Amino acid sequence: MRQLIFLYLILGVILICTSCSDKQYQALFQEKKSISDTLSTKSPLPLSEYHIKSQDILEIRNLQNNKSIVDLSPSTNATPSLGSATTQPETFQVEEDGTVALTGLGHVHVAGLTRFEAQKLIESLYHNALLKDPIIALKIVNLKVTILGEIKGQGNYALTKDKITLVELIGEAGGLTDKANEKNVKIIRGTEKNPKVIEIDLNNIRSINDPATILQSGDIIYVAQNKRAARADNLQNFSTVFQPVLLLFNTVLILYTLIHR
Repeated sequence: MRQLIFLYLILGVILICTSCSDKQYQALFQEKKSISDTLSTKSPLPLSEYHIKSQDILEIRNLQNNKSIVDLSPSTNATPSLGSATTQPETFQVEEDGTVALTGLGHVHVAGLTRFEAQKLIESLYHNALLKDPIIALKIVNLKVTILGEIKGQGNYALTKDKITLVELIGEAGGLTDKANEKNVKIIRGTEKNPKVIEIDLNNIRSINDPATILQSGDIIYVAQNKRAARADNLQNFSTVFQPVLLLFNTVLILYTLIHR
């Protein structure tokens, strides 16, 4: 009888541990203290106010002839020609010192400038040095956000315009899954040392126009599970662990009964 009680105790410990580990999994990105009230009153900076940093990737085009600003043939060592025909737009990476190397201009310091400021600077430099009335278009093509959780298209998404809202991104990602909790959508924003969590309730029609839902580069969006889906997953996890444990318990019980006949 003591052995039987001992087996029951072991079974209970296993089930408790399983329950705890599952709760830890469900706690992903759970911020107990909501700070949405303090953040939603402040309008986030649009991408037009983003300041260029080192390692950013810039796409620069001369729209005067609708071609990229440089064309260097891979089969020759010729000097790149400005404004000549190309099939693909050219990109330039901002160096650690904050400069970008441009054909005919050399290193131009762009770190700290907004996209519009850098565009006007480069346009002015080309006008003074090489091109007649250039029309320069500049894009920062590495800006992106990450969306995870109960969304049909998880992954990284490029920010292609100055103001992209959470609802627009969810639409681009294919929409929410059937397991999604539309009342619990989080935007994790800020630096690694000082992250901020913005909680969004998509059931509230006012959330569509909430300034906090305008996305910024580096944002992480997490869509949590709804309670029904979480309970179903808990039950499935419980059954997955319980079935082999129950089989083992029955085997031990049968052996115990045979031995003590």
